[in-house]
Amino acid sequence: MFKYIALFAFVAVAQASTNVQTCRVFSGALPTTTTIEGCRDPPCLLPQGRDAVIHMTFNAPRNINSMRTLATAFIMNIPVPYSLGKNEVTCNFITNTQCPVNSGQQIQYTLRMFIESTFPVGISTTIEFRIVDQRNSAVVCVRVPIRITAGRELGYVPQVGKIAEIDENQIDENNY
Repeated sequence: MFKYIALFAFVAVAQASTNVQTCRVFSGALPTTTTIEGCRDPPCLLPQGRDAVIHMTFNAPRNINSMRTLATAFIMNIPVPYSLGKNEVTCNFITNTQCPVNSGQQIQYTLRMFIESTFPVGISTTIEFRIVDQRNSAVVCVRVPIRITAGRELGYVPQVGKIAEIDENQIDENNY
């Protein structure tokens, strides 16, 4: 019985992962898993006025004191850095431990990237998200195609791999 439960849990986690690519411009290994909420197969649809939520699990390649997350969009093959503001400080958003981390230590990290309402609806691009350490050396890097959508276009999309309970009396149509 335990084998079946373990197999089900493994399949559920595997299905929740987003199919990301190895970075082409920046260096860094792929994380063990990457999940962009609401997206299994890119291009990931990212609605204006909301956070894109990206979960990564990876093993520290060396002892690391601090980390930063950097995002670069490629618009017509031109790299355009995108500021993550306070969300750039990777260590503040690690969910299972804290910095400094030891070589080989598993790290679970969640990035929230706000999709500005000024981003043109329908624009498709590719973004590389990379984490670097205190010496700007690569830790991990993922590449994912995205498309910006209107905030209302998708309606409510539950998180991938989670069961969503919705009380229809509490839905505010202005937020979706």
